[in-house]
Amino acid sequence: MANKKKEEKGKQGFASMDESKQREIASMGGKAAHEKGTAHEFSPEEAREAGRKGGETVSQDRDHMAEIGREGGRNSHKNR
Repeated sequence: MANKKKEEKGKQGFASMDESKQREIASMGGKAAHEKGTAHEFSPEEAREAGRKGGETVSQDRDHMAEIGREGGRNSHKNR
């Protein structure tokens, strides 16, 4: 049995759903968390700190971040 080739499995569960169905389910989870009062909301101080950290990261490897931006631009224009 150890020599048998493993059968590749296709996407299952959440991963097998189309993107719109995934977004619908994720949205329901986010709404439920807010209604329940367990969703995290950033304070202005936390938002500033996150922005500062992001800016530091970008300034450390501009070429890498530029490539990510180009890829995002290409992907956003694919479906137009």
